[in-house]
Formats: sequence, structure tokens, C-alpha cells
Amino acid sequence: MTRLLVTGAGGMLGRDLATVLRTRSDLKVTAATRADLDVTDPASVRAVVGEHDLVINTAAWTNVDGAEADEAGATAVNGGGVANLASACATSGARLIQLSTDYVLAGDARSPYPEDAPTAPVNAYGRGKLVGEQAVARLLPDTGYVVRTAWLYGAHGPNFVATMLRLAEQREHIDVVDDQHGQPTWSYRLAEQLVALADCALDGRAAPGVYHSTCAGQTTWYGLARAVFTLAGLDPDRIRPTTSDRYPRPAPRPAYSVLGHSRWAAAGLPSLPDWHATLVDAFESPAPPAPWKVA
Repeated sequence: MTRLLVTGAGGMLGRDLATVLRTRSDLKVTAATRADLDVTDPASVRAVVGEHDLVINTAAWTNVDGAEADEAGATAVNGGGVANLASACATSGARLIQLSTDYVLAGDARSPYPEDAPTAPVNAYGRGKLVGEQAVARLLPDTGYVVRTAWLYGAHGPNFVATMLRLAEQREHIDVVDDQHGQPTWSYRLAEQLVALADCALDGRAAPGVYHSTCAGQTTWYGLARAVFTLAGLDPDRIRPTTSDRYPRPAPRPAYSVLGHSRWAAAGLPSLPDWHATLVDAFESPAPPAPWKVA
């Protein structure tokens, strides 16, 4: 029986992965939260990874603005922690699927970034995640997979969709930036695709390297907010467009986070569907429970 380890299992994506994997009787799954496994502890990582055939790492420092104030701390998790996992996998022979981000890219393109686009992070969070990517490429050239995603929302943990619905109860109008472009991605759909990639990695059908996993199409945060309001039965005209310079933040954000998905076809796997159709699915899905499910 294949032994699979999910790190960061207490987070939004990790919890969705655990839900998807519950249906797999052919896998022995260990879902490790931060309390179970600190990826910055090399000895603990070696002990746990050595008992598994494949690791999906969703453990991460996710506070983008906080990384600007403590870049060393963020990189210790997003870079050093990943290096610990990759080193342990190299020793044991396990494969590694590492979650990364669009923030390793400059965000100044005008067409979707291919998987081999040059990296040029614009903030501390992106620089730390790039250290993690480089560790996977260096230590696991034949058995390491980097999956970049962006604009995640889901049933567990803070995210943009939940924030918009919370603000809808507090404000008549909400100003949302209309000059950042990306691909809203449901974490549950991403979890399903990661499990499919794991299957392909284990049987040799998926080549190692970088994959982009975001929903197809593109919109802005303003466009997403209007779609959320419409699906929730709220007036979308309560959302008003604005620009990023009206809301300065410690960490600069990429203006263009649209990713291309060409590598999935070579592995025999479909890329994720359109972002709006997926958002509709998320609202209509009876499970997992989500912040837009009002009791």
C-alpha cells in the first residue's frame, strides 16, 4: 500500500486534501498538522518522511505582509523547511510535491506565464517561496514537483470569498481593486488535482518539474467580488472598483498573476476548469462546508 504524507494538514488546502484522500482505500495517508510536524526541524522531518513514499507539502508561512517584517522567519519555513523535506525525500527515495505561488514571478506580463518563465519575485514572501522551489530542483531533480497556484479560496481558513461575504454584512458598499489580474482557484479542486498528480508521479507518467495549477480564464479582484455577490443573491453593484494605490500594503502585489497550464497535458491530466464555473460549483457543492453556506 502506498504511504502518503500531507504536511500542513491543518490549513485550508491541507484539510481539503485530507477530505479528498479519505476516499482512497489504496493509500495509507498521514495528515500532519504543524503541531504534528515542524518542517523547520530537520530531525523530525527525516523521521517522518522516511516512512512514506510521497509527500505533498502544504505547510507554509502564508502571511504575505508579515513576511516583509520578518523575511528570515518566512524563508525559514518556505525555503528552509522545504529544503529539509527535499533532503529527507532524497535520502529515503520518496517523491515530493511542493506547493508554490505566482509570487515567484514579476507580475508584469501581459499574457499567461508559462511554467518555464524566468522568476523575479517582488516581495519577501515570493523570495522565500523561490528558495523552496530551488531546493526541490537541486535536491530532487528526478522526483520533485513544484505546483504553483494563486488566488485560493476554500471552506477552511481566511480567504477573499469569505471576506467579501463578511464585509457584505457590515458595509453597504465595498471598494475592491480592479487593476490586479488573476485566476480565482477553489482549494478543493486544487486538492483533487494534486492527488491526481501524485498518482501520475508514483507510476512514472508525470515528469518532474514545475506545474501551474490555477483555474482557467482570468478576472480582477473586483470581478471576483461581483461574481461572489451575484452567487450569494446580493446586489453586485454594491461592489465599487478602485486601484491598488488607494490601499498601500507592506508587501507589493503582482499586477498580473495569470498562469499558463501547458504541462498537464503531457501527464495525461486535464488542467483546472474556468474560474467562474468553478466558483459556481463551490457555491452549489453540499460539501465541504464553506463560509458561503449560511445556516
